Amino acid sequence: MTTHAMPKKTLRLVIHGRVQGVFFRDSMKSEAQKLNVSGWVRNRNDGTVEAAVQGEPSAVDAIVRWAHHGPQQARVEMVDIAPDSGSYTGFEVIG
Repeated sequence: MTTHAMPKKTLRLVIHGRVQGVFFRDSMKSEAQKLNVSGWVRNRNDGTVEAAVQGEPSAVDAIVRWAHHGPQQARVEMVDIAPDSGSYTGFEVIG
């Protein structure tokens, strides 16, 4: 008998608004670990935060919903969402 793992969903997010200097990256890492989502998150030079998220579709959907508001101090204006590829283990803050 073979068991098939659910296919993983992988997305690239770019979060716009007041999202740097408000613990967005560390908060996202904590949320990702709770949801068993892999990937990474980093600040970009243009003031946005970029993340790659991968995991069970329902977990990825949950972290995308979280990204639309972020931590308490953040003011998210918009989240760009695009399909992505890659294979991640764990979740890390980079850059």
